[in-house]
Amino acid sequence: MTYVYLNGKLIGTCSNPEELVKEFRELRRRGEIDYQVTIAYYKDTDEIHVNTDAGRVIRPLIIVENGKPKLTVEHLALLKSNELKWSDLINQGIIEYLDAEEEENAYIAMRPEDVTEEHTHLEIDPCTIFGICANLVPYLQHNQASRVSIGANMTKQAIGLYASNYLIRMDTQRHILHYPQVPLIKTKGVEVANYSNRPAGQNLVIAVLSYEGYNMEDALIFNKASIERGAGRSTSFRCYKTEEIRYPGGQQDKVCIPEKDVRGYRSEKAYRALGEDGLAEVEFEVETGDVVIGKTSPPRFLEAIEELTIAEKRRESSEAIKPGEEGIVDTVMISQNLEGDRLVKVKVRSSKVPELGDKFASRHGQKGVIGLIVPEEDMPFTVSGIVPDIIINPHAIPSRMTIAHLIEMLAGKVAALQGKFIDATPFGGKKEGDLRKLLKDLGFKSNGKEVMIDGRTGRMYEVEIFIGICYYEKLKHIVSDKIRARSRGPIQVLTRQPTEGKAREGGLRLGEMEKDCFVGHGAALLLKERLLEESDKTTVPVCANCGMVAIYDKRRDVAICPLCGDKADVHFVEMAYAFKLLLDELKSACVYPKLILSEIE
Repeated sequence: MTYVYLNGKLIGTCSNPEELVKEFRELRRRGEIDYQVTIAYYKDTDEIHVNTDAGRVIRPLIIVENGKPKLTVEHLALLKSNELKWSDLINQGIIEYLDAEEEENAYIAMRPEDVTEEHTHLEIDPCTIFGICANLVPYLQHNQASRVSIGANMTKQAIGLYASNYLIRMDTQRHILHYPQVPLIKTKGVEVANYSNRPAGQNLVIAVLSYEGYNMEDALIFNKASIERGAGRSTSFRCYKTEEIRYPGGQQDKVCIPEKDVRGYRSEKAYRALGEDGLAEVEFEVETGDVVIGKTSPPRFLEAIEELTIAEKRRESSEAIKPGEEGIVDTVMISQNLEGDRLVKVKVRSSKVPELGDKFASRHGQKGVIGLIVPEEDMPFTVSGIVPDIIINPHAIPSRMTIAHLIEMLAGKVAALQGKFIDATPFGGKKEGDLRKLLKDLGFKSNGKEVMIDGRTGRMYEVEIFIGICYYEKLKHIVSDKIRARSRGPIQVLTRQPTEGKAREGGLRLGEMEKDCFVGHGAALLLKERLLEESDKTTVPVCANCGMVAIYDKRRDVAICPLCGDKADVHFVEMAYAFKLLLDELKSACVYPKLILSEIE
């Protein structure tokens, strides 16, 4: 007997599995079973799986019967004239949706001419096997699969025009590209996803050559003049918000300029951006530490204070610009939250001009950061006077096998010279051979290479350089948002080690592997400095008799050992505070951590 499972739960058995599956599918095609329900028969384990869960990925395919697709030319004509709808194709059993499990029982043809008697389904279009982002990658059938995946993921990180109402939106952090362009090399996916109306990139001239080693390891060399003309420029928006919360005792927060007697008052300079209402003035330039929303709150533990009848001062609870950020106050919004409390939001904008360390990528997963910005006069140029916007390294191509990147550069050259968009839909689009022929007809070499001259020496390069136009995206990973450093700063309460993360003014962690490097180099003093002096060095009183941590009474200036009492011989020992915590934890587990002291010779 064959086991039958519904959403992974055993519901029964059957003696003729193939007949059951066939009948199930016929009922589904007639509309008696919902089109989203799928069935799969596994011959090797002799199991039938029926799936109805929400969230499964299902995709449409044309049904093939007796070697002929059910979708005919007549159907297409009716669809074009709006006499037939998509839902009608499903109800008439022409199109059906399959999930990943049922696809195992299907034999799918890519194109109508490939259909044979054995085939069960036909792709609507070969490119429908990919998702939305993958369909934006031109000629992706020429790329290694992992690069297509990377390219698709980075399309999500590209800065563009994410919404047309961005001026009135109050998103926490967003970026807008100043001069987005429609890609010259399009795919059907670009039109379907309406990407042309919301592009996130620019068509740039790319040359493939090495330049003084500044573009090794995927780094990019940018033309300074291109940046000055607006390539890759963007604006970053950061939103700060606060609420005037009402507390049980009738007290509430107040948005205002804090008085000098408020507990936690910052400094007069910190409040310079605020107007009379306690909110930052629009178009005021602010930097790290500047308050954009002034606010005071009632003291904590209000009940205890009222009992003792001590009038506690209000405390400072303003919203200030985060560490390492600066900008111009763009918008101030006053509203209400669901509880009816006043809600204040301030949006700060800052201009982001491409600089060393900013991340860019093509649609083929060829990502890299800027390694050098070169004046235009020092950049290489072609005989016709074309100067590239970006120079990428030749070593980025062979091991990644992103042949589509090179074909896109060829196609981009043709598109720019002809003034036409070129179709590069996966498994379709304009063929490489046609592009080469067009390039030759336009008076260029068919292989995309050109004679180039070094801008610094005026000498011709001994080899021809591959140059073309490629669609490049500026990614949201901007170096000015990530860079951080600290000398001194806040420490954690528990471990007394420096805090973690840019937002908390944290240090950079020296991990185990970095420690191993210092050990391997024999740099003991440097290791001590990083792990002790600059971290959580502390002085702990230790009893030499019993080896336990003693107690130091600051008022009387005496050290006491709770175990030895008067016999105690207490010495002050330097150690990491984290080690002292370990000793405490061992004690809590009933382990006696005895420290054996000896004099340093």
